[in-house]
Amino acid sequence: MNAQPELPVTKRLTLRRLTPDDLDMHCALASDPDVMRYVGGVKTREETEELLTTRILPYYEQHPGMGAWATLERATGACIGIHLLNHIQGESFIQVGYILFKEYWGRGYATEMSVALLRYGFTQLQLPQITAITDLPNQVSQRVLLKAGLHRHGERSFAHPRYGDGPYAWFERDATDGLSEDRDRAADSDRSNSGRAISA
Repeated sequence: MNAQPELPVTKRLTLRRLTPDDLDMHCALASDPDVMRYVGGVKTREETEELLTTRILPYYEQHPGMGAWATLERATGACIGIHLLNHIQGESFIQVGYILFKEYWGRGYATEMSVALLRYGFTQLQLPQITAITDLPNQVSQRVLLKAGLHRHGERSFAHPRYGDGPYAWFERDATDGLSEDRDRAADSDRSNSGRAISA
């Protein structure tokens, strides 16, 4: 079996795979109306468990190096939420995304790890393109994606029922664009909220 690519680490953050033991943490995110405002609305424990066990956990082996990961503060070990690099459901597009607990909004964490995941996707996984989507009213997360280095390209809708509320703001970046180290500084001015992260 090939070794798994090493997940990105930033100045303040690290990632780890989710496990069945993360159900309570995931439910805490999914049950918060403010966090879930632009991520499909609150989910029951049963819905969250189904997402974790049928989509998130099997995905690691189906698509080595990609998935949805718990995002941890390096200084404290606290889980601040989830970042992801995975397929938009029913599509070939690979998306970057995130969802953070409210107490960690406005600290630059969303942008910081999104920048690292873009670099990881292009350099470690050799992805030709990385995309992102947000609900159209979610201007804050759209600014985060722009600061992370993606480009806005209109709107898109998707056939999968997970995205029945579209269209969504559409962002993309090609590997040929290159990535500037200066984008790491964008995290300092990030005022992020939940984003369109868990289209898991």
